[in-house]
Amino acid sequence: MSVPYLREAAAHDDLDKLVRFVRLHLGDGNEAVGQDEIDRSWAQATKILLRYEPVDREFISSVLEKEESTLALLFYHLHFYLIRKSGRWIHDGSR
Repeated sequence: MSVPYLREAAAHDDLDKLVRFVRLHLGDGNEAVGQDEIDRSWAQATKILLRYEPVDREFISSVLEKEESTLALLFYHLHFYLIRKSGRWIHDGSR
C-alpha cells in the first residue's frame, strides 16, 4: 500500500482501508497477526493500569497540549512499547 493510497483513504475517511493498512503493517502482511498485536497492546495497558500505581496526571495533561502530529507519533511509540512489554513482539526493528 502506497502513501498516495493512504492519503486517498484518509481524504475519504475510509476507516476500513486505514485500519487494514495498520493491521497489515503490524502483522508483517498478515491482518490477523496485526489485529493480535493491537489487542495485546490494549490488554497490556489495561494490566498495567490494574496495578493501581500512582500516575502523573499533570504530565499527561501537558503532553496532550502538544500538536497532533506529535501525539500521533507518540501513540505509535506507546503501542510498540506496550507490545514489547507483553512479551510477544513479532519484530522489534533490530533486525
